[in-house]
Amino acid sequence: MAISYDEEVIKHPRILAILICLLCLLAISAIAWNTYAGHRASPAVAPRPHIARTTPTPAPTPALDPLAIAAIASRNYPGSRLATEQELGGQAGYHDQIASYQSDGFKIYALVSVPSGAPPAGGWPVIILEHGYTDPAAYHTNSNDYRQFITAFAQAGYAVIKPDFRGHGSSQGTPEGGHFSPVYTYDVMNLIASLKQDPRFNAKRVGQFAHSLGGHTALRTAVVSKDIKATALMAGVVGSFDDIFYHWPTSPMASDRPAIVQTAKQALIARYGTPQTNPDFWAKASAVNFVSQISGATQVNQDAGDSVVPQIFADHLVDALRKAGKPVDYHLYPGDDHQFIQNRTSLLQNLLAFYKAHL
Repeated sequence: MAISYDEEVIKHPRILAILICLLCLLAISAIAWNTYAGHRASPAVAPRPHIARTTPTPAPTPALDPLAIAAIASRNYPGSRLATEQELGGQAGYHDQIASYQSDGFKIYALVSVPSGAPPAGGWPVIILEHGYTDPAAYHTNSNDYRQFITAFAQAGYAVIKPDFRGHGSSQGTPEGGHFSPVYTYDVMNLIASLKQDPRFNAKRVGQFAHSLGGHTALRTAVVSKDIKATALMAGVVGSFDDIFYHWPTSPMASDRPAIVQTAKQALIARYGTPQTNPDFWAKASAVNFVSQISGATQVNQDAGDSVVPQIFADHLVDALRKAGKPVDYHLYPGDDHQFIQNRTSLLQNLLAFYKAHL
């Protein structure tokens, strides 16, 4: 009789045992697989919160103090139309008038001396005259302090414009002095912009003549303006602030008497220190350190025995100009004073020769 497969297996215990072992292995494998799959398919973990990456904000660059040469150069100087305020009549070969223009919202007056006759092609070359210290309350636009210079320049064919720095005479504003404030330089820069709007003058032929306190203003103007072609200085305060603080036997306070000037100086010292404790700040405010930016020529006139402005100022400026490769004439006059009275004729000859060569 035939025996079925199942029966055959049952009749052989050894085969049955093997079969049972195989079934157990299959069961164990199934359990292991399910466990592994469960781990692989574990519940989703909550995503990490998004952390936005931010670029650190750089520390703001400290604003330049207005006294810094870079700050003076960065300002806007729109000027205005030169308005005639008063006709003063003819002189010997030229005529005078009082004009006005705008500087930082202030009405600034100026003495304008124009040669007689028809102007040359392009207009009259201009010499801006920056006056020395005078008590602002006693200052007069048409004083005789610089009349000999104005006459010599005008008769030689140059228009001469002498601005009354703010707070002087009828000019609006406060007289802040020419050393510890840059505002007189603002007035000159706005004058340059104003004469560009007047067809009588040749804006490509602009020079400066400056005396004493006005020398500091003229040097600042020369290093920040590309329009100045020739700057002549007479006993100018043209040294560094280190010179002003430590090499000036006559304190600048004696030259800038208004209390506001003393207040400005003390405020600067309180904020920045002195040239000894903070040389970097005062160096950035010293025009003599920026003469490489001067576009035109420079003439320095100094009395060796000047008791008001020491010769060391002129020496340091001339050294700086020569090191920068800038054209400079240096004239030292012996036995004279701050006004160059004894050597006035020689001074005028040197000035006119300088302007003829460079303006």
